[in-house]
Amino acid sequence: MGSARTVTVFGAYGHTGRFVVAELLERGFVPVLAGRDADRLHALASEFGSAIRPDAVRPASVDDPASLDRALAGAAAVINCAGPFATTAAPVIEAALRARIPYLDVAAEIEANADTFAHFADRARAAGVVVVPAMAFYGGLGDLLVTAAMGDWTAADEAHVAYGLSGWHPTAGTRTAGAVSRQRRGGGRVVYANGRLERRHDDPPALEWTFPAPMGPRAVIGEFTMADVVTVPSHLAIPEVRTYMTTEAAGQIADPDTPAPTAVDASGRSAQTFLVDVLVCRGEERRRAVATGQDIYAVTAPLVVEAVDRVLTGRTATTGVASAGEIFDAPDFLRALSPHITVELGVAAA
Repeated sequence: MGSARTVTVFGAYGHTGRFVVAELLERGFVPVLAGRDADRLHALASEFGSAIRPDAVRPASVDDPASLDRALAGAAAVINCAGPFATTAAPVIEAALRARIPYLDVAAEIEANADTFAHFADRARAAGVVVVPAMAFYGGLGDLLVTAAMGDWTAADEAHVAYGLSGWHPTAGTRTAGAVSRQRRGGGRVVYANGRLERRHDDPPALEWTFPAPMGPRAVIGEFTMADVVTVPSHLAIPEVRTYMTTEAAGQIADPDTPAPTAVDASGRSAQTFLVDVLVCRGEERRRAVATGQDIYAVTAPLVVEAVDRVLTGRTATTGVASAGEIFDAPDFLRALSPHITVELGVAAA
């Protein structure tokens, strides 16, 4: 079944994995469904009918390397959608290196993404294998926006990424990943300052961020740190990278009683809308980029599938472990997302 269009999706039956499988099919790829629960894999295959080949359902577990090798056999690339990535990323990357195929994931976990850069950069580069962590709404999109906003700048003093979400109904996977990250931090929090990741144990600041119209000024949690603090400084000389989250959304994800997302259309998207406002600063100069769209989980699918397409067609700037902004032409990549995300570059910065 192997071909240049065959892509294994590990964690295919998860909330985001389903969107990824559907997007792969929409774009003419041949998905292989992989994950540890065989029953859920077969149920998902039944939902897609004849679009999924009988031999494209491959149960696999991260504690069984041979099963991962079978899941990746004949594939041109693998997309890891199974969190927590602190557990799954390394074993699936190892399998990708054995198969000598590109690996991409949708990890929002700061520590897991940092581990990928730290542990696999040299090996992936030596093998000539592309590894793209955090190719998702958090980490990937922010990095593309910051890179595009930088333009011809080779360095900046600060990068700010403000997330204006209409709300945030987290998936079970998001909650599990958050619990793992909190445990790794020992109850503290992480920021990127002074050119490095730092641990802090105080409360994050409550601030106001002036989003572009029509959102306008909103209360935000400052230093609500997301994966952008790993992806952006991995290739850009910016010593301060700060992320912000609208207070309402931050409160919802912190509330254990907030329900999971509810579909409002045939594609399975929720009603959630987002506005990502990026500001880069160099001295007194300011540059801005803005992205808007619907459903942070659903929009991850076109992000990672566009990335897979570019990797498999050689539209990349490097090999080894690289973030979206480093390996792809950021403005061109963002333009390609126009059916899913509205992007404004060169927006006037206050």
